[in-house]
Amino acid sequence: MLIMKITKFIKKELQGWKDFEILGLILVFILILINAFCLNDSPFAVVNAICGILYTIIAGKGKISCYFFGLLGSACYIRLSFTNALWGNMFLYLFYYIPMQILGIFKWKKHLKKETKEIVKVKLNPIERLQTGLAGIFGCILTILILYHFNDKSPVIDGITAFLSILGMYLTVKRAIEQWIIWMVVNGLSILMWLNLVISGSKAYSTVLMWTVYFILAVYFYVVWKKEMSNT
Repeated sequence: MLIMKITKFIKKELQGWKDFEILGLILVFILILINAFCLNDSPFAVVNAICGILYTIIAGKGKISCYFFGLLGSACYIRLSFTNALWGNMFLYLFYYIPMQILGIFKWKKHLKKETKEIVKVKLNPIERLQTGLAGIFGCILTILILYHFNDKSPVIDGITAFLSILGMYLTVKRAIEQWIIWMVVNGLSILMWLNLVISGSKAYSTVLMWTVYFILAVYFYVVWKKEMSNT
């Protein structure tokens, strides 16, 4: 009975997926596992990468189940950030990201389409965009200064990604298309940050791959959401 329910749930969640999306997801997971085996990657990095990619894709599809993978991936990312002394990212995920994902579950449940069970997507008005931009600039500067004080290994990139992730998560819960622009910046800088740590000897190869996939997905879902919203 339980297996039947799980199978039915998975089929329902996969509705609307294109063949190349499923194929791409499988190929990425295979690449992550091969990478982890060959380079003796951290188990936390592997689980975080798999859950993080699933979260991003399912969130892009507007499915509320994305938060299950988001919470599990966040727990692993907290461990990775602690190991690599990335205090900005660690506190971000521990005290903001996890609570906001729990809040997102309840917020998204109130704005689901009856037919597809996907969220109703929105965009910010000009005033909200200006407020978001100003908050991003001043918030990043303040976060960088704080991380310098705590001897963060990458205070500038860690500070920018940490604060912009706050904005990105807020816009995700708000269901705004502008979230994908924020995630493009966060993911691009995160690639550089973790690549530098790997070069320095940290075993987090899957994390670099994860952020690269995140960046590609952010671009992809921005285009998908924009096209969908223009047709409604």
